[in-house]
Amino acid sequence: MNKISIFLLFVITVLACGPSGDTPENTTSDEPKTTENILPDWAIKANIYEVNTRQYTPEGTFKAFSTHLPRLKEMGVDILWFMPITPVSKEKRKGTLGSPYAVDDYKKVNPDLGTEEDFRTLVQEAHKLGMYVILDWVANHTGWGNEWITKHPDWYTHRNDTIIHPLNEDGTLTDWYDVADLNYENSEMRAAMIDAMDYWVKEFDIDGYRCDVVWGVEDSFWKEAWTTLRQNKPLFALAEAEGPGDRDSAGFNMSYGWSLHHVLNEIAKGHKNVNSIDEWLENDRKNFPNKGFHMNFTSNHDENSWQGSEFERMGDGHQTFAVFTATFDGMPLIYSGQEEPIQKRLAFFEKDDIGFKNYAYANFYKTLLNLKKEEEALWNGSHGAQPVRINQSDAVYAYKRAKGESEVVVILNMSGSSQETTISESITGFTNVFTNEPATIEANQPLTLEPWAYKVLKK
Repeated sequence: MNKISIFLLFVITVLACGPSGDTPENTTSDEPKTTENILPDWAIKANIYEVNTRQYTPEGTFKAFSTHLPRLKEMGVDILWFMPITPVSKEKRKGTLGSPYAVDDYKKVNPDLGTEEDFRTLVQEAHKLGMYVILDWVANHTGWGNEWITKHPDWYTHRNDTIIHPLNEDGTLTDWYDVADLNYENSEMRAAMIDAMDYWVKEFDIDGYRCDVVWGVEDSFWKEAWTTLRQNKPLFALAEAEGPGDRDSAGFNMSYGWSLHHVLNEIAKGHKNVNSIDEWLENDRKNFPNKGFHMNFTSNHDENSWQGSEFERMGDGHQTFAVFTATFDGMPLIYSGQEEPIQKRLAFFEKDDIGFKNYAYANFYKTLLNLKKEEEALWNGSHGAQPVRINQSDAVYAYKRAKGESEVVVILNMSGSSQETTISESITGFTNVFTNEPATIEANQPLTLEPWAYKVLKK
């Protein structure tokens, strides 16, 4: 075969193969694939950390928080989710400082937190450390001081010719009297909202959004928004919602794992047993057969302030449930201060410093977060492995996740009493990730676990 023939054969072969499409990195084509809800490659094995800037330090500023970046990087944090950083409206404000979710201006920084340059520098510093930044975006409503109120009253929901605050699903008014409900039938408002979201991507190079009250905004808007926002770079999208459509048609990569969280709270209180996790998983696989995954957590800003800390809700089992959320199917969330750990409810409308001092749980979370990144079986969504239960018990939940050469076994006593169980298969050649000791468990042999004990074993 002559050189020309060999060259032609090579060209034909390359053209026939084309991009494999096996990974998110394969986005080369005539049409930009960044408009789809493809998971950014950096999020495949990522975890997420929620930053409550106001309460994080005595100063409550971006500059003060930035001193924690190296520590969080060392702990294994990948994605930093910042609660809203926009100015807070004074009109109808709740408390002294108001809710961060009462947005006064979509294109400005809350001066209490610092300047635009402070935030830009913070994003740059996070990127240098290999971390990613997403902003909390409030699209459902604005504060009453937002200039849209006076300039574009038709952009809001009216009742009897009066702008109203948001409604419940049954049409009754919520108690969110400090915010005004936006009207998503107005195309001009929708365009302005997308423009504001695009501003933070282009001007500050953020990496995505956690979107507030997604369930209160039409899916058609979110699809339109993500199509525009992903033109220039892949963005990570977290929905404060738990509906299949949010991930299938509305463009989100991840949704809240509220229903699983509630199951865990009920198990902690002794109101349900661990078999309810199997029931939840079976229903979840039916309801979410396609794209994306859930965010799993033992706390977040809403849970902490309104339902109580993980110590209140989960008692002595709080670490056991944290192990579960970090190793089960989905992405684990850590809320500001859980590594301290804080045991109080943080005030929502007032200044309430977390008071970092000991970081007593930092190594605990570091072990879990690094395990997630090292073990392919624990990666997010379809990039990881589904958990398979390997025991039968009302109080002990044991499961295995295996993909390729990666195998992780988790055994959790989700009760306040000593328990005995058996594992359905032999566990050999494993190491306990918390003790670094070899671990062997014979199939069908009694295994005794102390109250709230947990074992995490890797191959």
